[in-house]
Amino acid sequence: MKEQFFTYIQNLQDTIVAGLEAVDGQAKFKEDLWERPEGGGGRTRVIENGAVFEKGGVNISAVHGKLPESMQKLFNVGEADFFACGLSLVLHPKSPMVPTVHANWRYFEMYDENGKVIQQWFGGGQDLTPYYLFEEDAIHFHQTCKTACDKHNPEFYPKYKKQCDAYFWNAHRNEARGIGGLFFDYCKATDEMSMENWFDFVSEVGNSFLEAYVPIVGKRKNLAYTPELKTWQEIRRGRYVEFNLVHDKGTLFGLKTNGRIESILMSLPPHVQWVYDHHAEEGSEEEKLVNVLENPRDWV
Repeated sequence: MKEQFFTYIQNLQDTIVAGLEAVDGQAKFKEDLWERPEGGGGRTRVIENGAVFEKGGVNISAVHGKLPESMQKLFNVGEADFFACGLSLVLHPKSPMVPTVHANWRYFEMYDENGKVIQQWFGGGQDLTPYYLFEEDAIHFHQTCKTACDKHNPEFYPKYKKQCDAYFWNAHRNEARGIGGLFFDYCKATDEMSMENWFDFVSEVGNSFLEAYVPIVGKRKNLAYTPELKTWQEIRRGRYVEFNLVHDKGTLFGLKTNGRIESILMSLPPHVQWVYDHHAEEGSEEEKLVNVLENPRDWV
């Protein structure tokens, strides 16, 4: 399974990078190959200062070795070896009219002292963070997620949509990071779902990503905007940074397993503002967004 999934994410990285370069029309991704001293490595691809994307990354990694002590406590196990691989992406557009997007699909294995797999699971998802709310974009993104889920189980979309709303929640701000999407974790073999079935589901979601996001970018990338709208985008990006550094499990896992810091923190946007006690103006488009972030909605 680990070879199968690692091959899949290598190909998916190529596909997604090509799709994003096409919609940007100017910038190309720069590739960075790296190795982890304890075992494994990755292929980081970053885009900067494009016509559409101010900064973004589409990264894959496969790491292995001894499970760090902090992770042993988290999984409630003693010393063990592990393998983890995944694709992680974040894209921060220049225009405040175009939403930021994040996605991640990953696979994890743990072994006993004889090298036998004792635990294995999939996780992942994709979610959208707009700065200005276009309801049709939210519906399109969620409908694409639902269509991918429904091919495998009609209960998956409502379940993983709800988990996404709960996970990407900035508790210290009492608001969502964005308008959600899908989030699933610890997807293990059951009587209903084999690991092959889970692979089929996760790859279905991964393959749906470009369809979920690129049409929105195409529709919004040429809309005019003012410096005031850009300021709002940078203030909202601050909330994005707060989530990633305070709550995000992927960031924390990377830091605790001596991951590559440049790849872990590529999710941070280049221009951000923290304005003291800032509030959206009553009745404004900005307030419309905040209302939805404070009260997550069902889009489909």
